[in-house]
Amino acid sequence: MTFDNIYAFYILIILVVLIFISGSIKDYERYFSSNMLDKIIIGKSQKKLNFGLLIGSFILLIIAVARPIIENKPIKIPQSSVNIVVAFDISKSMLCEDVYPSRLDFAKNKFNNLLSNLKDEKVGALGFSSRAFLVAPITNDYPTLKYLINNINLEYVTVKGSSVMEALVSTNELLKSSAKKALIVFSDGTDSDSFEDEIEYAKENKIKVFVYAIATKKGGVIKLKDGGIQKDGSGNIVVTRLNENIKELAFASDGAYLEFSTSANDIKRFVVAIKSKFKEKQKKDVVIKNNEELFYFPLAIALILFFVATSGFKRGRR
Repeated sequence: MTFDNIYAFYILIILVVLIFISGSIKDYERYFSSNMLDKIIIGKSQKKLNFGLLIGSFILLIIAVARPIIENKPIKIPQSSVNIVVAFDISKSMLCEDVYPSRLDFAKNKFNNLLSNLKDEKVGALGFSSRAFLVAPITNDYPTLKYLINNINLEYVTVKGSSVMEALVSTNELLKSSAKKALIVFSDGTDSDSFEDEIEYAKENKIKVFVYAIATKKGGVIKLKDGGIQKDGSGNIVVTRLNENIKELAFASDGAYLEFSTSANDIKRFVVAIKSKFKEKQKKDVVIKNNEELFYFPLAIALILFFVATSGFKRGRR
């Protein structure tokens, strides 16, 4: 057993000094009011006993304040400073079924797999088209993240187009307190021919972009809710394909690029690549004390002694 607050015992030294200076405990009337003395003094034979009980109560109270503990093995919790934002392309092209059951649903499944391969990282989620929408702030509550992502519904998205820049700006806001930032993008590559602006922004704000591309090179059509097929302004059927140009953003920002796969190991390799990029950012484990507190024992006895000394119960003759 040891004490967590040994400085509390200095008060005991003060108590001993005061008793020594007083010369005797018999003149303790000077330390208490008349009302308190009426309770303490039951009879001349009880003076020393009652005062001793009060002193004992005070000493035990100081011991309780000193916090006696039994030291157990501390608990180590691994910590990581890698915070990740996951951005989902929620443009209409993600409804294409060239990847079963659809590009967006495939992305949701891979996101669940991603969380299964993470441990200590905190994750936030965005949806982006021509604008970015916050789905979940930075958190390590993975079950809630899964629920929110699995319930993304493009029926309520009215804006058109797809801009990775919007996802980058929102990521920078979410991770503004981080020296380095990780952005995972689930997308078919959008319809941009060049990502020069996005590359410049990512470099300036130290955002590493990891792209998980979900689309086939052959492409497919976009089925509408009413059963029709998406057409352009000229009435031609829109065919959406994988835009591999987005890999330039991933490589230029010191991230990684991976095309979709039905393998369960591809996301695992993706996570390994992400962690390797932020290896120097790993923090030491946080150590939490796991001590057993014993202060309530002396505290309880102190209260009992104080109650006995001041209760006014007749311990002498009536």
